[in-house]
Amino acid sequence: MTVPDPEDLTARARIRDAAMRHIGEHGFERATIRGIAESAGVSLGLVRHHFGSKQGLREACDQHLMKIIRRLHEEAEHAAPGAPGLNPIAAMGPYQGYMARALTEGWAGPLFDEMVRIGERWLAEDDEKRPDPPATDPKTRSTLIAAMALSVGVLSRHVERGMEIDLTTPEGQEKLMLAILDVYSRPLLTPEMAAAARAALRKP
Repeated sequence: MTVPDPEDLTARARIRDAAMRHIGEHGFERATIRGIAESAGVSLGLVRHHFGSKQGLREACDQHLMKIIRRLHEEAEHAAPGAPGLNPIAAMGPYQGYMARALTEGWAGPLFDEMVRIGERWLAEDDEKRPDPPATDPKTRSTLIAAMALSVGVLSRHVERGMEIDLTTPEGQEKLMLAILDVYSRPLLTPEMAAAARAALRKP
């Protein structure tokens, strides 16, 4: 088997990252191989050499995002809560535009499913320790959590306006993480209020 040229590997990553920026800005249908090549500073032929087609390039971008999501999951599993440097918002920051396009244009199924799978495992493990059984299964809850988490990227301009801060800055990322921690650690409903609401939903 031929060993890949290190320069080719570097060029491949540069093209992939340029494609993610270009598709994030223009959308997949309007993005062009030529525009991506110009953005990456390489020839059109080199893009086709590495990826074959625009579809192949998009699949490589999706695979790269999948690797990032899995790496963040592995780091979170082995890190203490609030560990320095463990900031998924910052890690996904450069890819938010691409992610938003993938979600709104409808090709993010594998990425979404991966996030659901990871969350489902965490919730299932946590359910075993809970004294009160949840009203819904782990996959259902994980699906909703994934949708809410990903919506921050899709609605980033509105979130930034509401929070009055640029989420791409360290200050913005810290404020967002603190707000997320507050939301998850301080329930809006007491157990009694939640029980009453569930009872009302079950009434004919």
